[in-house]
Amino acid sequence: MPPWLYLGSVIILAGIVAVMAVRNTHREKGLAAQTLFEKGTAFIRAFESGARTGMGMHWEGEQYQVLLEEMAKQPDILYLAVTNEAGVILADSDKGQIGSRLHSPEEMRELEIGAKEKWRMTTLPGGRKAFEVYRYFEPLAGCDALDSCDANGQPVSCPWSGPSASQGTGKQAVFTAFDVASFDAALAEDMRNTVILSAILLLLGVGGVMTLFWAQSYRFSKRQLQDTRVFSSEIINNLPVGLITTDSDGRLAVVNGAAERISGVKAADIVGKSPEEALPAAWCGLKDVIGKGEPVLEHDMECSFNGGKNIPLSLSASKILNEEGRYLGNLFIFRDLGEVRRLQEEVRRKEKLAALGSLAAGVAHEIRNPLSSIKGFAKYFEGQCAEGSHGRELAAVMAQEVDRLNRVITELLDFARSSDLKARPMDVGGLIEHSLRLVRQDAEGKKITVAFDRDASLPVIAIDPDRLTQALLNLYLNAIQAMEGGGTLAVRASSDGRGGVRIEVEDSGKGITPESLSSIFNPYFTTKSSGTGLGLAIVQKIIEAHRGEVKVKSTPGRGTTFNILLPVGRPEGAFHGRKA
Repeated sequence: MPPWLYLGSVIILAGIVAVMAVRNTHREKGLAAQTLFEKGTAFIRAFESGARTGMGMHWEGEQYQVLLEEMAKQPDILYLAVTNEAGVILADSDKGQIGSRLHSPEEMRELEIGAKEKWRMTTLPGGRKAFEVYRYFEPLAGCDALDSCDANGQPVSCPWSGPSASQGTGKQAVFTAFDVASFDAALAEDMRNTVILSAILLLLGVGGVMTLFWAQSYRFSKRQLQDTRVFSSEIINNLPVGLITTDSDGRLAVVNGAAERISGVKAADIVGKSPEEALPAAWCGLKDVIGKGEPVLEHDMECSFNGGKNIPLSLSASKILNEEGRYLGNLFIFRDLGEVRRLQEEVRRKEKLAALGSLAAGVAHEIRNPLSSIKGFAKYFEGQCAEGSHGRELAAVMAQEVDRLNRVITELLDFARSSDLKARPMDVGGLIEHSLRLVRQDAEGKKITVAFDRDASLPVIAIDPDRLTQALLNLYLNAIQAMEGGGTLAVRASSDGRGGVRIEVEDSGKGITPESLSSIFNPYFTTKSSGTGLGLAIVQKIIEAHRGEVKVKSTPGRGTTFNILLPVGRPEGAFHGRKA
């Protein structure tokens, strides 16, 4: 809810409380006036009744005076008086006021005295406030104010007669006045109570509204904080780089998923520990640099976690400070340079192979041309020498070596030529079966069992069948040569789950030593006395031209497995022919 809505609610509540307070004050004043008015009416009627009784009993003036004085002794009665129309006092609870003027003739006319009681607030001499009730004085109904009749019907005179009583029309008025001090005090007390109650209600209302406002703000802030935490947590956990933070006490506080994957350490095992306990020493050596306020940017180092292998890392670090500049901890961001270095090495290898290929192609052309002449001369000398002679044998050996050199040059040219593929959709399983038929007789002659296992759901992908067959044959021949005493050549083809094909070529031969495993794809690297060292380099080049990858794992004495992954995408430099 917007703040102005809460402010409006407070203003409306204050207005309601103020209106209630004013209405309550007016109601209290009205009740007080009504009470005094009814009391004054009762006094006037009681006095008239007493006067009526006294007239019937032929009271004298002193007896009426006693009646007035006794009635005026009631609490809060200021005076009880009877006047003529001119306002001259005919009788008064204070005997000394008789003959004086209670109100001027003008006031008497303004009061509009009648047969019914009326009231007004007046101020007495001396500034004292009084509640005055008045009407015509009529002790006997049916008789006028000058003459009356006794119980026997005999005429009697009014209680008060004489020159003053006969002024005007002869009508007399009775006035009674009450002291309003006690009522004012009660009203003031009620007013105070009303103000206090209103203030309490207003405070409660404002407190309630503010509580609602604070509760709403708290819920909003709490929800916003939760959303921010979830948002931050998702960002941290999905970062492609490792992130580790420490708290203000220097202990590890946050370790994201990438940091776990790179370091191989579980977050639960190191959170709460000091960096010296959980992180490599080279890493912790940066604390002094960070402590000086200098950020660390892309610092390359090799670290070992829990005694494992060294991991090349690029590390950035800095302090975490809040808005007030207070230290909250340290932030470490790092990434694994292993893949970067592998790619850099791959680029360098390809550049070297490209340069080597270009050089080899030029040299091969220069060598191949005279080879034909040399072989021709060898055949000529072979024909000139007698059968079984030493010269004929030398000429035959010369011709064989020329053929072997020609095969090397042919492989060299195959390696050096461009990787343009004639790709078309093919059933990889059928192609593998065809390639295995080409080597099956040779394998069986060396007591090698050939096995092929394929998935029924093997997808059709775009490949160059000739080049892929060449790559597979190179792998088969290497496997057969590695199993001199017989064994098993197992080929498996399966889907990789993403539309591509995975091919495994496994043999049970002598295996490859760990020292040689990293160099087997290098040109001219070979462990065989008769090998050229280009077979596996050509395999890798063909597979990479298909945008695939080839990996190898080997255990000396147990065999070697080549794993080829061919993606569903179109190979590099390929154009589509007709469907096979």
